[in-house]
Amino acid sequence: MTAPHLIYFADPMCSWCYGFSPVMEDIRRAFGRALPVRLVMGGLRPGTETAMTPEARDSLRGHWTHITEATGLPFGGAVLDEPGFLYDTDPAARAVVRVRRDNPEGAIAYLGRLQRAFYAEDRNITRPAVLAELAADYGVAPDAFLADFETDDLKHETWADYGVSQRAGVTGFPTLVAGPGPEGTYGVVTRGYNPGDQVVAILKAWLEGPPANG
Repeated sequence: MTAPHLIYFADPMCSWCYGFSPVMEDIRRAFGRALPVRLVMGGLRPGTETAMTPEARDSLRGHWTHITEATGLPFGGAVLDEPGFLYDTDPAARAVVRVRRDNPEGAIAYLGRLQRAFYAEDRNITRPAVLAELAADYGVAPDAFLADFETDDLKHETWADYGVSQRAGVTGFPTLVAGPGPEGTYGVVTRGYNPGDQVVAILKAWLEGPPANG
């Protein structure tokens, strides 16, 4: 892609990415298809095999309180109390990659839907059946979704995203990158959460370029 675009490194189970989801909506409203977004799954905690401890749950809920204060978004938290709950981010990331295959533009909306389901509605988005149900609204029939979900092909595609994130030097989510600039380079728009008006202003200034001399 040589035209100006964004690369959004995110994870469905990253709470600050949930906080950033309205910012992505602000970007869409401000620029529409004039500034397309390439979505890359970052890989927050893929393959976690240890159930959350009570201490970890309490710590996470405290973290979510800070995000509510910064963004105004609601959080539940009851999903963490499910017996043996694994905070494995890979199933939800894989689900986004599956939707992205058929509906690249809708994948960002699906990402936001998964975040609302997990954080605000206390739905367990590590479960394939939940992921499939939510994917149906974005053009992927549940049967087709579930048929692909455990395939090596989809797993490899998802882990390839994680590799892109690592090679790009992304160390936290959300990270939003813009490019290419006049020299063909890419630059970081934001690492972590920033308000929508600030991010949109940065992007407008970038697209307009430096003022002409004289």
